[in-house]
Amino acid sequence: MSGSSLETTWLRLRLQSCNLTYGKPLIFAHTAYVSQKRKIIAFMNPIIAPSILASDFANLQREITMINESQADWIHVDVMDGVFVPNISFGMPVIKAVKKHAKKPLDVHLMIMQPERYIEAFREVGADILSVHIEASTHLHRTIQQIKANGMKAGVAINPHTPVSLLQDVIADIDLVCMMSVNPGFGGQKFIENTYRKVAELKQLIVERKSSALIEIDGGVNQDNARPLLEAGAHVLVAGNFVFSAPNPKEVIQRLRDIRKTDLA
Repeated sequence: MSGSSLETTWLRLRLQSCNLTYGKPLIFAHTAYVSQKRKIIAFMNPIIAPSILASDFANLQREITMINESQADWIHVDVMDGVFVPNISFGMPVIKAVKKHAKKPLDVHLMIMQPERYIEAFREVGADILSVHIEASTHLHRTIQQIKANGMKAGVAINPHTPVSLLQDVIADIDLVCMMSVNPGFGGQKFIENTYRKVAELKQLIVERKSSALIEIDGGVNQDNARPLLEAGAHVLVAGNFVFSAPNPKEVIQRLRDIRKTDLA
């Protein structure tokens, strides 16, 4: 996806979150005016980002083609170094190969130490959105600016034990918060219920600081918790095993995307 297309997607989603719309017909939200309350009700589809960590690595091109043909919005790529998390996943050559076939933006999540050393390299292999962990970045503000200077959307990821309040000094500078709803390092883990509370707290912080950051949930997302997560304030759902272990992954993606969130202005 081109930079302009990604910007358009971001703008539309932010307008939705503010219960505003532009353009006719409306693409990402259906609105109805309630005259007696003089409020707008917006029915919003979430962004769905299948995580290829759970895909069939022996048939990765086939898996990317499936995502391209589905109603998914992004492709989520988890990069692990075996130091910050106890697992090793993708390197630059794999991401470059994925980019060659991808028709959706690459949402790259760095679970690595000293991520600032590799910002330019990830831009060169095709990352559109780049998230670094607050726990792994000593000079976080500098790293965020470095990501933006390289033409990517800047995200910050937080682990389940990390307080949302630690984001208060950077929340206005970032485009995305990747909230881990499992402990990072492995797919297929059980969803942590405390995530709902943290999402609501993060949403409040975003409103208070007038931030445009989107809330992404990564870990254990499925049909049962997707709606409560959206109602709490999430915008982006990362789904790995739930998608790729299904007999029909496209159908699962469609079901997740069809879950609609209702907000009152």
